[in-house]
Amino acid sequence: MAGYRIEIKKSAAKELQKITSKDRNRIIEKIRSLSSDPIPAGAKKLSGGSKYRLRQGDYRILFEVFEAAITIVVVRIAHRKEVYRKN
Repeated sequence: MAGYRIEIKKSAAKELQKITSKDRNRIIEKIRSLSSDPIPAGAKKLSGGSKYRLRQGDYRILFEVFEAAITIVVVRIAHRKEVYRKN
């Protein structure tokens, strides 16, 4: 089975740049692991949509899995206090 392609939205990439390097490296590793396991243990489906949440320390990674296109789109990366708030 081929790995999933990972796309990160521009807004999520900007959020990632604001995070300290120690946490950023852990988040990047967690995102990379999604290519081989698109819905890992610990990922939780969010209500009201097709998004999933993945925890990494105090940060949350919100992503969508598109099975037909074999793609994972990272939608948001933020601190747990802020990640679910609407902009």
